[in-house]
Amino acid sequence: MLRRAGSTAATVLPAPSGRDTAITVFVMHQCASEKIAFEGERDYNWGTMKILNEQIFKNREAAALPGLVESGGLPALVSGLSGIHRVNLAAALYERLELPVFVICPDDSSAESFARDLESMTGEPVNTLYARDFTFYSSLAASRDAEQKRLSVLSTLKCGKSPLTVATVSALMQRTIPPQTLDKAAFTVTDGESCPPEELEAALLRCGYTRSEQVEGAGQFARRGGIIDFFSPSYPEPVRIEFWGDDIDSMGFFDVRTQRRTEAVETCRILPAAESLVTLAAGGEETLCGALTAAADKCARHKSSSQLNELEGTLRSDIERIRNGVKLEYADCYLPFLYEKASGADYIPDEAVILLDQPPRCADRAKGYVKQLSDDVSELVKKGLLAVQAQAFHIGWEELTRTVAEHALYMTDAFTVGRYPIEPKTLVSIPAKQLPSYAGSVKTAAEDVSAYLKQSYRVVVLAGDMRRAEVLQSFLKDNGIRAYLQEKLDKIPEEGCCTISVGGMSAGIEYPSIKLAVISDMQLLRVREHRHKNKKAPSNRERINSYADLAPGDLVVHEVHGIGRFAGIKKMKVDGFEKDYIMIRYAGTDTLYVPATALDMVTKYLGAAEDSNVKLSKMGGAEWSRARSRAKAATKKLAVELIKLYAERARVPGHAFAADTPWQREFEDNFGYTETDDQLRCISEIKADMESQTPMDRLLCGDVGYGKTEVALRAAMKCILDNRQAAILVPTTVLAQQHYQTAMQRFFGFPVTVEVLSRFRTPAQIQKTLDDLKTGRCDLVIGTHRLLQKDVKFKNLGLLIVDEEQRFGVGHKEHIKDMSRGVDVLTLSATPIPRTLNMALSGIRDMSSIDEPPQDRLPVQTFVMEHDWGILCDAIRREIQRGGQVYYLHNRIDSIDRTAVRLREMLDNEVTVGVAHGQMDKDMLASVMEDVSEGKVQVLVCTTIIETGIDIPNVNTLIIEDADKMGLAQLHQIRGRVGRSTRRASAYLTFRQNKVLTEVAEKRLEAIREFAEFGSGFKIAMRDLEIRGAGSLLGAEQSGHMTDVGYDMYMKLLSEAVLEERGVKVEHRAECSADLAVAANIPESYIPSEGQRMDIYRRIAMLRSEDEADDLIDELIDRFGDLPSGVSALINVALLRGEAGKAGISDISQKSGKLIFALNDFDMQRISALYARPEYKGFIKVEAGSAPRVSLRLKSNTRIVDQARKFIKSYSEAV
Repeated sequence: MLRRAGSTAATVLPAPSGRDTAITVFVMHQCASEKIAFEGERDYNWGTMKILNEQIFKNREAAALPGLVESGGLPALVSGLSGIHRVNLAAALYERLELPVFVICPDDSSAESFARDLESMTGEPVNTLYARDFTFYSSLAASRDAEQKRLSVLSTLKCGKSPLTVATVSALMQRTIPPQTLDKAAFTVTDGESCPPEELEAALLRCGYTRSEQVEGAGQFARRGGIIDFFSPSYPEPVRIEFWGDDIDSMGFFDVRTQRRTEAVETCRILPAAESLVTLAAGGEETLCGALTAAADKCARHKSSSQLNELEGTLRSDIERIRNGVKLEYADCYLPFLYEKASGADYIPDEAVILLDQPPRCADRAKGYVKQLSDDVSELVKKGLLAVQAQAFHIGWEELTRTVAEHALYMTDAFTVGRYPIEPKTLVSIPAKQLPSYAGSVKTAAEDVSAYLKQSYRVVVLAGDMRRAEVLQSFLKDNGIRAYLQEKLDKIPEEGCCTISVGGMSAGIEYPSIKLAVISDMQLLRVREHRHKNKKAPSNRERINSYADLAPGDLVVHEVHGIGRFAGIKKMKVDGFEKDYIMIRYAGTDTLYVPATALDMVTKYLGAAEDSNVKLSKMGGAEWSRARSRAKAATKKLAVELIKLYAERARVPGHAFAADTPWQREFEDNFGYTETDDQLRCISEIKADMESQTPMDRLLCGDVGYGKTEVALRAAMKCILDNRQAAILVPTTVLAQQHYQTAMQRFFGFPVTVEVLSRFRTPAQIQKTLDDLKTGRCDLVIGTHRLLQKDVKFKNLGLLIVDEEQRFGVGHKEHIKDMSRGVDVLTLSATPIPRTLNMALSGIRDMSSIDEPPQDRLPVQTFVMEHDWGILCDAIRREIQRGGQVYYLHNRIDSIDRTAVRLREMLDNEVTVGVAHGQMDKDMLASVMEDVSEGKVQVLVCTTIIETGIDIPNVNTLIIEDADKMGLAQLHQIRGRVGRSTRRASAYLTFRQNKVLTEVAEKRLEAIREFAEFGSGFKIAMRDLEIRGAGSLLGAEQSGHMTDVGYDMYMKLLSEAVLEERGVKVEHRAECSADLAVAANIPESYIPSEGQRMDIYRRIAMLRSEDEADDLIDELIDRFGDLPSGVSALINVALLRGEAGKAGISDISQKSGKLIFALNDFDMQRISALYARPEYKGFIKVEAGSAPRVSLRLKSNTRIVDQARKFIKSYSEAV
């Protein structure tokens, strides 16, 4: 049975998002924010933090605060506290009272920093509850990441499993699913329990889960016989349940990318996939339809009102959809009809102690939230899209304060100002000071410590670990300050004494009345954020992934016959056995039937051109052979050129940089974020190049915002620390300015001089920079093409970093070549580099690629919808009202200016609208992008030129026209242009109203819908990006050949050409086809999805060893259950083909009770040796014909595959 979730239900708390920072040689290190030591993090001393937290109650004024809960002295107003002290109070109350603490903050950014500090001080995970955007518009799809994170936190609160929670005012005022409804809808499943799969499936559908072939995102489920996969918002990974009849046999998490199980799980809690679900309506769907019908009838009585007529039509249409079981993406419109009124405030635990942070600001934000929601709702009511007013979607500030007043309540603020929303019974003012940031100056910190000690203060300095604590002690000693070292603080030091301990706080604290000062390294440095790494799929599966999405009508490439169109899987009876054949249609009326066992000969056609421009091959024609030969010759030419370049570079002596110094390590520790695995790999590859005698020439690829600049700056620091100069060459002034600002922040506190050369500088400044470069006073220069002029002379250039090399002209590239002779060169490119290309060119062109995106702080809220000017103008106004900017993507240059004018007029000429496209003059385009970067342009109407644009964190709304004309890869890359700051971003992927979509566009739109809603199709998008990346990196001529033969075939030819040029023998995988009268197929009942079945057929066909077979068998059992006999036979045939190919056999066929083996070379000696063996006497025979063939008469009592494998073994051993 499904067990309803009660207070005893197992719940996994969301992973903490703490932070960790490192510093210069003599600076302390911030402590991590988790008691649990995550991978790569340190264990910290929470005892130290507990003692420090307690100190706030040593203030005479604050001593009575914990006792107010029992004495009835609450609500209390505590003033005099700045940010860090308010967190200190929350942590101290939590530790002293041993009750849940619930903090209410004014907005998202203050909630985020409060939660981070609270984790840092308590070592406990903190749940954060934010508001979400209601989905009121009709759309094909809307992403639900933010909503599902909210549901997870609400559920954790309902179960009483959230001891520390931080919420925003708007999150508590926003209407939501009532606690009792959530409790009733959520359920748990436990390993070993009885739970019929049909019952679980029905429960998932009731909870709003979407049925899919393969689970890729939260809110999806898939069923394959006795296996059910689902992705609950409760967990970071989906869950797979295997049934034995009606009992749960096993249960575990699995990886979305590999679809393989990762770890077992005992109990799993399943939450609804959305907050507003028609299936969970109070009284059921019929009651809901009744209420909506009554509202529609009421509208019908007002014939004269066009608004009510429109609303009536909307209601009746939606009633019909509900009755027909159609999912309402915009069910939020009917939230007031679905459930009784409830808000986030109803989830505050009864026993919780509430800390209301900055009440006046909270009241102000509450007012702003109500106004914004009222404006949005009133527009929709006017259009006849909503049946209720704004107040139905939130509770008022007064109602929230009444709810809050029923709990133990502390209000905290820096100052006492006017009236407070709740009359306090106790007023307390604590004298406290938040210490300033030292901006990297440890000397200033030491001076402060000295000043405190002279005033008889007790000083505690926090370091991240003992090594840093010792370095710090030594530094203070050099400054005449005696400091004691105590790893675990057991008491506060005596007056006039200083203790260094292990711990962390985001800012320093001073309590004058108890003469205590706590200094933290975070005053010197930026916060380092902990993120949990995304697990990556093994790279050996990358090539095969392209097959899972194959659909009839798609282009495929057969190695022998060329490009054709896939026409589906056809079952045919051969020799009494039913087998699967792949139908491929070629030019004219030719059709090829490829046995599923030989599917490794077929790949999906992936090329730079659109499908419609690709010419199908003619079976038996010479055209395909010619295309292959041309592509082979072209790849050979490319390989020769590359080898020549490589040899030239190796002849020129370079400078071998020294190994990393402590300063280098400190510089790297100062990075404000956790590096991705890819970043770390690229950094180590670049350093290895720099430390060798040969000048580096490495290409670093990765999308905008993936962290290439950080990698480049680390290389620059390594160069500078070896007394050499570094230069960064960029194509635009805006990019130069952006890199300059980043470099200034990163090198702050280090003796590094950074200059910029661009038209933003005055002639005098430019002259000074040129002089400094000559004399060596300038360590790092960032410049546009101005850097390439003859008057720029370096004293000792060691490293040249070229950003976006493809955007420099031929003349500029010659200058770059002259400049880089004997110098290490690192080229950065925003084109994602294909792994396959990287492998093909390995050993010639040094390439590093960052494929792993940094984890988003907040997911991009994505909508797929018909283009509607009213909705889009509302979205633009909302973004501009909160001080943001908008990208409006219109991909037709002939009408882009008209669109900009229309937008300006529709927005009442109140916004500044700019235009950017690729045919604009270079300077004009640079000027527009400068204006966007500086915030002068609020809406930029542009083409896909923003794909490789600069990083503008303030652009947080993206609108795309005709999204159905774009590939997933392009949409993925463009969507990545927004959501780069702490603000929530929105993306609207629109298609034309009432447009009759072609089959291809409909297929694409469906893929876009799944991509937006569940993040599905990510692998396809990445694959698509690879091809575009290969095209732009290889140039036009090579791209043409890639189009002719397809991406996979081209990469295979290129790989072989490179190996041949390097003198390495190319091992051609021996191909052997086998068509045997064996029941070898994948039943539809085992893998119902045709795409997945094709993928598995192909992967089986590619098997060549027992180890590979074992690995695939494990995966198949994990994903689909025990192997049917047909699948086992398929795997045996695949291994047979591999063995036969190695033995020099090109084909195995079965005819009239005989196996016929076609041989590559006829060796009479071998055949004679076989004839001589007693087991083959009278069984084998040389067949007559043009090609050498040997037949083997089959024995009736032995399996055909076993006989074939035995013969191949004997043939291989025969001499």
